[in-house]
This record gives sequence, structure tokens and C-alpha cells, in this order.
Amino acid sequence: MTTKKNLVASTTEIRSHFPALERVHNGHPVAYFDGPGGTQVPRAVVDAVSDYLFHHNANVHWAYPTSAETDELIAEARQAMADFFNCEPNEISFGANMTTITFHIARAMGRGLNPGDEIVVTELDHHGNNAPWQALAKERGVTIRTVRMLTETGQLDWDDLESLINRNTKLLAVGAASNALGTINDVRRAARLAHEFGALVYVDAVHYAPHQLVDVRELECDFLACSAYKFYGPHIGALYGRHDLLERLDVPKLEPAPDEAPERLETGTQNHEGMVGTAAAVNFLASLTKGAKGSTRRERLQNSFAALHARGSDLLKQMWDGLRSIEGVTLYGPEPNAPRTPTVSFTVKDIPSIEVTKRLVERGVFASHGDFYAQTVVERLGKVEQGLLRAGCACYTTDEEVERLVEGVREIAASS
Repeated sequence: MTTKKNLVASTTEIRSHFPALERVHNGHPVAYFDGPGGTQVPRAVVDAVSDYLFHHNANVHWAYPTSAETDELIAEARQAMADFFNCEPNEISFGANMTTITFHIARAMGRGLNPGDEIVVTELDHHGNNAPWQALAKERGVTIRTVRMLTETGQLDWDDLESLINRNTKLLAVGAASNALGTINDVRRAARLAHEFGALVYVDAVHYAPHQLVDVRELECDFLACSAYKFYGPHIGALYGRHDLLERLDVPKLEPAPDEAPERLETGTQNHEGMVGTAAAVNFLASLTKGAKGSTRRERLQNSFAALHARGSDLLKQMWDGLRSIEGVTLYGPEPNAPRTPTVSFTVKDIPSIEVTKRLVERGVFASHGDFYAQTVVERLGKVEQGLLRAGCACYTTDEEVERLVEGVREIAASS
């Protein structure tokens, strides 16, 4: 079994790849706990982006060297994401971000839906996997059914989910992990239930992908989207779609544009440098652990993610136990021993989350506040006015940084 001890790179080595970690604020080295909103970027990713723009920048499918080089680099980006998702390169398309991609897919699917058709969404999801489907209620007369979240655990109400899926269900939209609470959902269980009734399954893996290696075959989903800037890449989104579905999906497209999957999903000239940077981010993650001689990129990714998961679990427990020990702090979401990511949301007494954030900034601790576009979660928790404070661990997070966060919150709670 791979453990955190199998990491070739120590945390110190990993941190050396991130120039952002050299930043000092108010006399303190900055501790970045804002990864769930976007991680810092390693030097190799920036170098890949700049190398493309400086030396290979061109549009695609033309008969001169830089265009051919761009075609090759895009093909490599599709292969890198195919290895990341465990699928085929012709099942990978790119877009601006997960939300934009989802609106595009929802519009395409909506063309084949009619009044009486149903789509199931969840209260636990980021609205990027909610609003695009909700729009079809107005545009196509589709019925939207929403699965409840159990506020005491931050998990889905599976009895409610099972009761909502029926022969009229055409799609289940579900998050692999909650960006607000860290909850990891049993996507395969949900997919099997939906498929029993002939429904398709669309997965938001934005918060899942940085912490658990995606396996679309294991998850048994039909579509899955994430954004590279959550796993050390540039600002771009990626979509997995079953090739047969991508071939026949009625996507809005220009008539002269390619009609073969996956390019038929990509409207207009794409963010080529973002694709190249995404491949570099995947390669960075694959480089963090040793693989057997001749091992594939997928196998190296499996080693890296297993090791990073073990390390993240230790940091999560340290953070959870430390914050729970503070009088006036309330934690939300599953306990550390439940399936979850190393992301913790909490409140400090009745202090607005933005005020706690500002006071942590004085100590060089950068965390997020508000609803994180998981608005329904915050509404159900009754924290719309106060908001939540969210701290997430990344591959560069240290024990010392977690301690600084905990002690900062302890001081704020004690002085309020």
C-alpha cells in the first residue's frame, strides 16, 4: 500500500516549486488555505504556458510548424487529462471553467427535453452544477427535483435521493465532493441508481479532483467536469464525456467547425496555453512519487494521490481537532473519519466570516469566507448573513501552517 512515506518529494521540496509561498505579509510568511477556491501554481506549469506562448503560439490545423506544434500539444493535453480521468483522449474537451462547460452541456441536452421530463440536483452542490439545469425549467418546461442535505452531517439524504429518481428522470447532477463542507459523495452508488431508470449522470468534480484521483470508469458516470486551477493548473475547465454521447449531443456549434468529438464541443478558438498548462499540472502531480520502472503516468498519479491523501488526512485531523477545542467555534460537515476532503468550514461565535478572515490575514493566514457559490448549503445551515470561514489543505500545506491557523482562530475567539 502506498503511504505518505512513499512521497519522493518532502513538503519542503514540494514547496520549492511554488514561488507564491515566498510571499510575506505583515511580517509573516503567507499560509495559503484558499486552495478550494484556487491553488497556487508550480513553476513548471507557468514555464509550460510561457514556452507555448513564446515559441509555439498559433491557431490549429494549418500547414506550418507552429500550428502543427499546437495540434501536438493539444493532443498531449487531451492524453494527460485522459490519464487523469482514466478515459480516452477523444472523451476529453476543454472550456473556460466547469460552470461554463456545464451551461454548454445543459443547453445541448435541453434541446432534447420536454415538459414532464425531470432533472435531479442536490442542495449540497456548488451552483455551477445546479443553475445550468435549473435554467431548463424556464427554457424547456423541465421539472427540477432537489435532493436534501442533512444539515447535521453535511451529507446527502440518500432516502430522499432514492425517492426522487423515477422513470421520468433524464439526468442526475451530483457533486463528487462539496466545495463548502468537504463531503465526498458515493457517486457510483448514485450513478447506478440513476442508470436503473435510464437517466444520465453529470458529475461536478471540481473540489474532488485535487484530493482524490478521478476514475470515471469506477464512478460509472456519463459526464464529469472539473477546473485545472483547483489542482495547480491555469484557469481552464475540462470535461469527460462518454464518446458516444459526445458524438451525438446536440451542442450549439458553427457549421464550419469540426463535427467530430471532442472538438465539436469546443466553440471558437480555445485557450491553447491553458491546455498546455493543464498537461503540465498533471505531470507535476505525477512527478511527486516514484513509480516502478516503466510505470505509466496513470500509475504514477495513483501513487501520488494515495500519498497526498494520507498526508492530507493527517492535516485534516490536526485542523479539525484544533478548531474543535476552541470555545465558540462551530465546525460543519462530516467528521474526519468520514469520506471527505481536507477542507474545513466553521464559524467563530457570531462574528461575520469576513471579519475573521481579515484578522487572520494580519497573521499571514489566507482563508476564504462567504458561501463559495454553494449558496443553498449556507442557507440550510442558517449562516447567510454570517457566512462560513473555509480552510483547505493543499500539497504544500504544512503542520506549522495548520497550527498557525488554529492559534489565530483561538486568539480571535478569546478576544471577542
